[in-house]
Amino acid sequence: MSTRIEDYALIGDCETGALVGRDGSIDWLCWPRFDSPACFAALLGTAEHGRWLIAPKDERHRVRRGYRDDTMILETRFETDEGSATVVDFMPPRDGIADIIRIVVGERGRVVMQTELVLRFDYGSIVPWVTRSQDGSLRAIAGPDMVVLRSDVELHGRGLTTVGEWTVEAGQSFAFTLSYGPSHLEPPRPVNAQKALKDTEHLWREWVSRCEYDGEWKDAVRRSLMTLKALTYRPTGGLVAALTTSLPEKLGGTRNWDYRFCWLRDATLTLLALMDAGYYDEAAEWRDWLLRAAAGSPQQVQIMYGIAGERHLWERELPWLPGFEQSAPVRVGNAAAGQLQLDVFGEVLDALFHARREGQPPVPEAWRLERALVEHLATIADRPDHGMWEVRGPAAHFTHSKVMVWVAVDRALKSAETFGLEAPLDNWRSWRDALHAEICEKAYDSNLGAFVQSYGSRQLDASVLLMSEVGFLPPDDPRIRGTIAAVEKHLVSHGLVYRYDTELTNDGLPPGEGAFLACSFWLADNLALIGRHDDARTLFERLLSLRNDVGLLAEEYDPVAKRQLGNFPQAFSHVALVNTALNLSRVQAKDGKRPAHQRARTGLRNPAK
Repeated sequence: MSTRIEDYALIGDCETGALVGRDGSIDWLCWPRFDSPACFAALLGTAEHGRWLIAPKDERHRVRRGYRDDTMILETRFETDEGSATVVDFMPPRDGIADIIRIVVGERGRVVMQTELVLRFDYGSIVPWVTRSQDGSLRAIAGPDMVVLRSDVELHGRGLTTVGEWTVEAGQSFAFTLSYGPSHLEPPRPVNAQKALKDTEHLWREWVSRCEYDGEWKDAVRRSLMTLKALTYRPTGGLVAALTTSLPEKLGGTRNWDYRFCWLRDATLTLLALMDAGYYDEAAEWRDWLLRAAAGSPQQVQIMYGIAGERHLWERELPWLPGFEQSAPVRVGNAAAGQLQLDVFGEVLDALFHARREGQPPVPEAWRLERALVEHLATIADRPDHGMWEVRGPAAHFTHSKVMVWVAVDRALKSAETFGLEAPLDNWRSWRDALHAEICEKAYDSNLGAFVQSYGSRQLDASVLLMSEVGFLPPDDPRIRGTIAAVEKHLVSHGLVYRYDTELTNDGLPPGEGAFLACSFWLADNLALIGRHDDARTLFERLLSLRNDVGLLAEEYDPVAKRQLGNFPQAFSHVALVNTALNLSRVQAKDGKRPAHQRARTGLRNPAK
């Protein structure tokens, strides 16, 4: 059986990242940035597609692992009958150079260790040319890419694999450094492994010390915030949705997508989570990335971009990779970038409004962009779209999309009113109120007693759980309470929330997927908002229990097979975790305040009923 998704841990340097398995293997690595093809990809293929193993030779060893407190430094302790050793894995931030450093430390007795390195570029398809330099390092080159391996252990070639074997005794340590650089330049300079370890530990602990949340779920919140930080591309401020591509939403299925890009809809939840936790610099960087990415003609705004704002994310398949547990095809790029998804306008306008309210330094071009987006939205708001779930079936008038159009107009209007910005206020008020009436008329099914997936549909969709959170209706409105009850009745299985019924909804794909974790966090938020605090807490604790042993979540979860599913680690899941923890902590405090992002997102007036 292959390594499970939940068996991996993330290490990263805020420019790229790698996944380390419980068995001591690094099976997924993208260099020199998150979405680069210069990677090895055993996670999606076999060991021949790239892998770096460091583990005891004795296969009967036992494993314990965890992150060093408040850092992204992973420590995997291997126990054998003869002794124990710890492998310390981390990626030190180093401008322009990506390094993976692995230090093997002897803890007790003696352990015979082994290493196997299979380097493959271009998603595991290209075998590099490997040579040994005068300083003893190994240099692997293929086209534009170069990787240099420096080791305290004697290594040699075996077939197309670099291998080594040695014994580590208590008190000894052996370092390995794998560095990336462009092949036309000089090799990356050596790095002192022990100094890099201390510097990396200091950087992460200093960053975590700025977290203002000190509630009951402090450890879970901090780990999620560190995960979000590690998924941030430091040079631009962009945040990728996940480190990986094509990890399946159903094992053996075709719902396999590339998530190594930046979605505009992540802006609101990410900004609010960062700002509520005290990370205003990161929130400003994300705001600035958003402004650059969305700049230009409003007609050309996309729902997602590359980490530097790239627009051409054409989707293609990689037939030489069999996919995770035979889940094919493996895809690179994402065709959803060309879809119309109206909700992103609401996400952008909401994010920028709350950045202003939280005291982010004003950016003059922000309001010009917002007005242009609202003016363009007026010309397309009545069209069907593909919704936040990016369905590959027919376009529809999705309820969540229409609600977020309302949010876009509402937040633009509030920005103008609150901060004295020039705008056609009367026109926007009339439009907002007309949208509200239309949605209440066309998206509510009185027989179901709930808001439905799209106009005229009788299908439910978990995205309607966001209606009260964005301030469209108050949580005590009977229609919201009815919607929550309908979701609990029809979309909850084994205590977790599914996005919608894939058997009944034509989303253009074969049916079947796991429970979408963010949706379950949204339900916990709604339960808290309507006063069901014990139920909200129980659900939240259940969700925390689904994290793997190092606190990470994928996109979905299969409650029957008890497996994490989808790309990993998933930013959306960790943002939702942070927001729900903050919400429940404030509810528990009984301090008279609304929950964190609910208090912010409902704006300055009570929405019309």
